[in-house]
Amino acid sequence: MIYTVTFNPAIDYVVQTTDFKIGSVNRSISEQIYFGGKGINVSIVLSRLEISSIALGFTAGFTGRAIEKGVAEAGIKTDFVHLENDCSRINVKIKSDSETELNGQGPDIPDKAIEALFEKLDDLRDGDILVLAGSVPNSLPMDIYEKILARLSRKKINSVVDASGKLLLNVLKYKPFLIKPNADELSEMFGAAISGKDDVVKYGKKLKEMGAQNVLVSLAGDGAVLIDEYGTVHIQRACIGKIKNSVGAGDSMVAGFIAGYFIKKEYAYALKLGTAAGGATAFSDGLAEKEKIFALLSQL
Repeated sequence: MIYTVTFNPAIDYVVQTTDFKIGSVNRSISEQIYFGGKGINVSIVLSRLEISSIALGFTAGFTGRAIEKGVAEAGIKTDFVHLENDCSRINVKIKSDSETELNGQGPDIPDKAIEALFEKLDDLRDGDILVLAGSVPNSLPMDIYEKILARLSRKKINSVVDASGKLLLNVLKYKPFLIKPNADELSEMFGAAISGKDDVVKYGKKLKEMGAQNVLVSLAGDGAVLIDEYGTVHIQRACIGKIKNSVGAGDSMVAGFIAGYFIKKEYAYALKLGTAAGGATAFSDGLAEKEKIFALLSQL
């Protein structure tokens, strides 16, 4: 089974307007509501590729209930820890000549809620996949990813970590199955300027030497680079299309990669399906749909 963890789920309220002006009254021309967070996004795209997963994490208040209902209505099994206080966050995303985002902080997560999540994770079995994605809210310890993988280290869990900085670096000793930094995150981790795919391969290999089994580096319009568990370097160009959306493309790439490897056990195919899924989200108003993913896959 595949499990995704979203520590800080959100309602994304997306507003389209023309000529957005700060300090003025602006009128929307369209509005959409999405239920998300990086782990939830992975679960949604997996579901659209007809692969089941269980969404874990924390929800709170009336917004938390709305998130849980929306995710369940998308056909995804949920097992969230329900917090007693506060509300899950709302992120406002304004699309005009440029994109403006105002992301909520989210609820405080007490120690007993963290322990409740750990107990749910204890149910994972050998061979399961665990996706840890995104930043950690201020109320959680910054070593939470490390603590989770340490707790599960005696089991043969395939962990997937989509994070940056110390959150990512500190889990490498647990040999995650897949990590997915982007070029900026790679540059930040090593304090080096990344210019071109040769640099991406160089520093991606360093992450592999530090413990990661597979290193997938997303390069936006320049495609992606994968250094697989055998040390083989795969370079994949990006799909061709008109960019509409920057939210969830990386999560979609993770979902597509997992689905591709789940289906064929081939890294080259997993990279292609991941690239197509990321592109399908980037070229859509919301997360990728199956038909669009496979239409883009045919380009590759």
